[in-house]
Amino acid sequence: MKPTFEQLIQKMPNRLAPSMAKDHPNLPVVKEEGCYYYGLDGKKYLDFTSGIAVTNVGHRHPKIVQAIKDAADGLMHGPSGVIMYDSILRLADELAEILPGDLDSFFFANSGTEAIEGAIKLAKYVKQRPYVISFTGCFHGRSLGALSVTTSKSKYRKFIQPSGLTYQIPYANESESPEGSDSVRYVVEKLEKDFETLFNHQVTPEEVACVILEPVLGEGGYIVPPKEWLRKVREICDRHDILLIFDEVQTGFGRTGDWFASQTFGVTPDIMAVAKGIASGLPLSATVASSELMKQWPLGSHGTTFGGNPIACSVGLATLEVMKEENLLDNAKSMGKYAVSKLELLKEKHRVIGSIRAVGLMIGIEIIHPNTGKPNQEGLMKILDLALEKGVLFYLCGNHSEVIRMIPPLIVTREQIDEGLRMLDEALTEYEEVLMSHLD
Repeated sequence: MKPTFEQLIQKMPNRLAPSMAKDHPNLPVVKEEGCYYYGLDGKKYLDFTSGIAVTNVGHRHPKIVQAIKDAADGLMHGPSGVIMYDSILRLADELAEILPGDLDSFFFANSGTEAIEGAIKLAKYVKQRPYVISFTGCFHGRSLGALSVTTSKSKYRKFIQPSGLTYQIPYANESESPEGSDSVRYVVEKLEKDFETLFNHQVTPEEVACVILEPVLGEGGYIVPPKEWLRKVREICDRHDILLIFDEVQTGFGRTGDWFASQTFGVTPDIMAVAKGIASGLPLSATVASSELMKQWPLGSHGTTFGGNPIACSVGLATLEVMKEENLLDNAKSMGKYAVSKLELLKEKHRVIGSIRAVGLMIGIEIIHPNTGKPNQEGLMKILDLALEKGVLFYLCGNHSEVIRMIPPLIVTREQIDEGLRMLDEALTEYEEVLMSHLD
């Protein structure tokens, strides 16, 4: 007799590596639909994670499910190049219409990390320079190349010793500006100084192939930089003939209220990495550049067996169709503003809420110690557990795991936001009651 799901859960510690199976909250589920998960325990959970910013059109959207079925009737596997098929060409054509600037050529892969690897390789090949500059706090993946520019948490690099040839400078953080100063001016001027110091003392700009960054910090804490800061990065890259890479793995496909954060901030990179929301849960990603740049990357310099899978590409097309038909970019903007307005009211009520960081439906809720104002990882985990007990699933981020990540599907309604934040309000109240009783 085959083991039941419950019995398999008991075997999980031996069957799955802890690095795969021990993330928070490890909720056993049997079904997903729309903005909800359905648990093995029989409960219905409101999902404010979107599978970590993947199911932007909601779980198991009917058009997505049908696209999978229809595509499987024709092709299950590429590999692209050995054969060629309609869905990969059609997806590339449609993506070129929504991407900013002249970003119109694609290398399809399977994951965000692979897209980052491709972006770095492309930049190094084209510029024939060895070094890469990234920013502290950014997360770009965990393969060795991507890990060399990932600095959101030191534990990701512990004992791994990723390949060198990278330098890091601080990400924009307006909260560090002196009291009474212009915070935007402060971070822009600091950026200039950081680059100047790096170029004067560690690496010359003529040796740098690319600068890579997340236009909004994701795993690093949902820090939203000023537009002026990103524009200054673009200006510095242009000044020194350095390619600029945007990691839009998490910010892409409507999360910020535009197709891409590049459009939200008005800054176009030379190369972009996209994934997550591109195919509503199927493995698909892309390294994107202009055809002029991409043509300098010859046959054999990069490759893939599974990248651009025909079913995944068909789902990518269906995802774009749903987003357009249901006006999900507009919904991301309006529901994001509504959620932030509700969260600001919660902040007035709860002393453990620090800053609210948001653009579109990419929302971070900082949890602090009420007496010290310092990051409160222990409190955050308790709040997440309490919220889950009530029926809403959030995720975490931040260098100290001190920020609640609120990233619901872009189909979310006002009623669902009210429902989820009501449960968060109750969780915060319960946590603060226990906390204050210990502080008294």
